[in-house]
Amino acid sequence: MVYQHTVGNFNYTFDDLKTVLAKASPEKSGDQMADLAAKNEQERIAAKLVLADIPLKQFLSEEIIPSEIDAISRLILESHDAKSFQSISHLTVGGFRDWLLAYETDGFKIAQISSGLTPEMVAAVSKIMANQDLILAASKIRVITKFRNTLGLKGHFSTRLQPNHATDDAKGIMASTIDGLLYGVGDAVIGINPVSDSEETTLRLLEMLEKLRLQYDIPTQTCILSHVTTTMQLMERKAPVDLVFQSIGGTEATNSSFGFNLETLEEAHQAGKELNRGSIGDNFMYFETGQGSAHSANANHGVDQQTCEVRAYAVARKFNPLLVNTVVGFIGPEYLYDGKQVIRAGLEDHFCGKLMGLPMGCDICYTNHIDADQDDMDNLLTLLGVAGCNFIMGIPGADDVMLNYQSTSFHDQLYIRQVLGLKRAPEFEEWLLKMNLTDASGKVLEVKGNKLLNL
Repeated sequence: MVYQHTVGNFNYTFDDLKTVLAKASPEKSGDQMADLAAKNEQERIAAKLVLADIPLKQFLSEEIIPSEIDAISRLILESHDAKSFQSISHLTVGGFRDWLLAYETDGFKIAQISSGLTPEMVAAVSKIMANQDLILAASKIRVITKFRNTLGLKGHFSTRLQPNHATDDAKGIMASTIDGLLYGVGDAVIGINPVSDSEETTLRLLEMLEKLRLQYDIPTQTCILSHVTTTMQLMERKAPVDLVFQSIGGTEATNSSFGFNLETLEEAHQAGKELNRGSIGDNFMYFETGQGSAHSANANHGVDQQTCEVRAYAVARKFNPLLVNTVVGFIGPEYLYDGKQVIRAGLEDHFCGKLMGLPMGCDICYTNHIDADQDDMDNLLTLLGVAGCNFIMGIPGADDVMLNYQSTSFHDQLYIRQVLGLKRAPEFEEWLLKMNLTDASGKVLEVKGNKLLNL
């Protein structure tokens, strides 16, 4: 279907819905490099106006990637909940934005329609929203998940303790892990990105974290972020696997480039379910995403990078994960050029993930060759805290020595807790208090003589 709009003396024509979505996107270097972006701001505004008037129903009849060639498109069609969609089916994209922002629309109402939304509908509405709209709408939505503690509660904010090491050295990893725990970090997960994806390295790190968790009865979960097939092999060996991790994309071709498909995730999900290691809940999948992954794999089928990103959330939603986070600035300036683009992408991803019913977090980060700095990360951290983000990363000094990028530090989570009065997962808060690591208000205490330091 062809879409048209006139702005001033210019008539703009867009060949199909895929083109409208791309041209309506806020400026992103990845879309510019792929020759998908609007040529100028006037064309972008025209596309936004067209998009605002498109009925939500249109997204059910016009595929942006044919389901005949893409498993994610088939998943989107097959998983669409027509009953949940019914109450908003009369709305346009613009009308949907107004509905989301209305005083009367609360988190409960949004949760009721979430399964009726396709990723393309969600991406579309985000493209016509200002940053403050993304923050306001996301702040209404709470997505609560459980494994050994409870994540996503209103007024709570969690962190992944990320003690990566350049050589997977056990002592170095343990030192960073203890350091993070002393700062009250780690309620989302203690998660290591291994240098080596070998079974033996992954097993060694899993067993080390399991010993620590059991020795101090820490109410959290651990994860080695190895490839899903490596984790599956270790589950067969009865390794102490808590969370099953995989980086995912929004097209079948992207995921193929990552070395897996939906059937692989189905098999991994079933294997994790059979382990039954959660003490208070059964959410055990962990997914990471990021705008630009489909572009970098040459697997986007002419779809803009943010819409591809939201399609990845359809994959995540299928498996009821404990954690999902966008590694927002990790891929580099080829896809998000500067701090402004990173901030916009972080707010988009958080809003879109939450709207689709996901427990959304964010790795607030950038690579050293991007036009951004730590002030930009502080800004995004603050905005996401206001928006109700489920979790962020906690990395020693905010500098990941293995992945070579800048993220958020142990101290950053203390800042956002103090500014916004946010608590950790309740079970983890109770443990920190019992261990004399924090006082009753959650303030980190002097650690001299703490028994954790005896390791």
